[in-house]
Amino acid sequence: LQPKFFLSKLCRIKSLSIPYKMGNADNYGYPSMMNNNNGENTGIHRVEIPPPQPFFKSLKNTVKETLFPDDPLKQFKNQKPLRKFILGVQYFFPIFEWGSRYNFGFFKADLIAGITIASLAIPQGISYAKLGNLPPILGLYSSFIPPLVYALMGSSRDLAVGTVAVGSLLMASMLGAEVNPAENPTLYLHLAFTATFFTGLFEVALGFFRLGFIVDFLSHATIVGFMGGAATVVILQQLKGILGLEHFTHATDVVSVLRSVFSQTHAWRWESAVLGFCFLFYLMLAKFLSQKRPKLFWVSAMAPLTSVILGTILVYITHAEKHGVAVIGELKKGINPPSIMDLSFGSKYMTTAIKTGIVTGVIALAEGIAVGRSFAMFKNYHIDGNKEMIAFGMMNIVGSCTSCYLTTGPFSRSAVNFNAGCKTAVSNIVMALAVMVTLLLLTPLFHFTPLVVLSSIIIAAMLGLIDYNAAIHLWHVDKFDFLVCMSAYIGVVFGNIEIGLVMAIGLSLLRVLLSVARPRTLVLGNIPNSMIYRNVEQYPNTNNVPGVLILDIGAPIFFTNSSYLRERISRWIDDEEDKLKSSGETTLQYVILDMGAVGNIDTSGISMFEEVKKNLDRRDLKLVLANPGAEVMKKLNKSKFIETLGQEWMFLTVGEAVEACNFMLHSCKPISSEDGSQKWSNNV
Repeated sequence: LQPKFFLSKLCRIKSLSIPYKMGNADNYGYPSMMNNNNGENTGIHRVEIPPPQPFFKSLKNTVKETLFPDDPLKQFKNQKPLRKFILGVQYFFPIFEWGSRYNFGFFKADLIAGITIASLAIPQGISYAKLGNLPPILGLYSSFIPPLVYALMGSSRDLAVGTVAVGSLLMASMLGAEVNPAENPTLYLHLAFTATFFTGLFEVALGFFRLGFIVDFLSHATIVGFMGGAATVVILQQLKGILGLEHFTHATDVVSVLRSVFSQTHAWRWESAVLGFCFLFYLMLAKFLSQKRPKLFWVSAMAPLTSVILGTILVYITHAEKHGVAVIGELKKGINPPSIMDLSFGSKYMTTAIKTGIVTGVIALAEGIAVGRSFAMFKNYHIDGNKEMIAFGMMNIVGSCTSCYLTTGPFSRSAVNFNAGCKTAVSNIVMALAVMVTLLLLTPLFHFTPLVVLSSIIIAAMLGLIDYNAAIHLWHVDKFDFLVCMSAYIGVVFGNIEIGLVMAIGLSLLRVLLSVARPRTLVLGNIPNSMIYRNVEQYPNTNNVPGVLILDIGAPIFFTNSSYLRERISRWIDDEEDKLKSSGETTLQYVILDMGAVGNIDTSGISMFEEVKKNLDRRDLKLVLANPGAEVMKKLNKSKFIETLGQEWMFLTVGEAVEACNFMLHSCKPISSEDGSQKWSNNV
């Protein structure tokens, strides 16, 4: 806009015989003069209505932006059929894409990383299977087949696949509420396989239909609180192994666990406790050294396996199993037996298995994808979240048919893989082969492994999941996020895992709904010596425009917030008029709505605008819209609201709208004619 030139153009008008009545768009002859006598543009830009699009084209674009924001089919365009087939195979099996570039240098790095994570996977697998009330051997089975599937289909170079403590506890909690694993171990085992199958099916469906954004409803604050609470519960559960207790509560809340612990003080085994705390101290010391000196990462990685070896030797030599120290016992020798016939699709507990599969699937995806993206960011490469979901889903489907239970990409194992210098997913293949050798040859050696060592390994791993620094950061940055985090933590610790998860997700969704139903509306002022208009609270030095109220609407306008916005705009106007009346300044004449953040509008929003305009008309105020987007303009045009308002009262920028209002305020004034009506007169 060129204000001086524009002012001179309007001042050429000797007399405008248009009746004056504040609030009627047709009564101002102002912005229609966009061209000079030669038809040239004077610098005033008209807000355009986007050209109409066919319905199916518009629907196609909407679906594409919703489900395919990364345009995964772009690489297939203008390709020959054979090339399309090759690209399709590489898309679902990334190993065929990077495999051609694999070299011996990569293999050496992956070999070292694979052996390192195998040393962690073996004791962790056994420990987490016990945590899930499953046979210990399932932990080894789950570290053999799923990593091979992920190596073929996964896109992360650093993710190390295996079982996780939180998923194991969640499965134990949800399935254990329906079937007692001690009384009916076979049914419980079959339900675990079935739940794992549905986990995989759910993950594949999310990835195939590009619905990965659903996992985003688990916010960072939710995950921090949930993981911290689950880790606390897991640690408390391990007091059974540390103290050598035979009878223990199946409840997971802190009150029940502590009651169970302190009601059996007579059954505490000091031998088991001493052994447990000694190994826990060793594990924490190894982790501390690795954190202080990153080059010594292998010390922390090897510590669990070293603990298992030392504990097994100690029990074997001292015959501690005869003095109250519980041991694993016999582990079945051989690789994974098929379990496809054990899937209980006709069981009366089918609903429980499906619910468990979906809940554990969401948690597994949230952790696995977050971990994969974190390490991808460090190495500056991209992973496709939807492809990762398909990979996770397939490895759980295949795993459920080969005696495996829930697997994902745990942070602890992936961090060791990253620090060990892995280059590709071949490190998972190396780990799987190491576990296979263990299953074929070494399982008898775990007979005398004390359960207290497994408890120590779990506690050491879980202490790292209680991220109190992240909780403090949430408190400093966003109090509502801190509330979400603590609700998840308290719900898990004092209720159960499901309650904590529901509370956290419920609060997160409430925040989303509040942001939609109660969008921010701000008063804008002019930054001195500029045409820029900003929030008067953020920039206290801004100048108010006399006679003009500028409001910024900060969200799309839908049925959920239209009533609120109508009332809020009315209240802003009342406050502004009261302020002007008390100060004796120019009365309010114009209300400008900055629509820059309004990406869309529905029929309720349009009705709200119509009501606002009628309200302003009754108060002799003029409604002006600035910077409306294409979608908003299209709907306002179809609803005939633009005709009602007058397109001359719609501007590209707030600056243009203010200049127009200023001109009308300072350059023209109403005068009374002979017949008593009011007409425009030049005031320049």
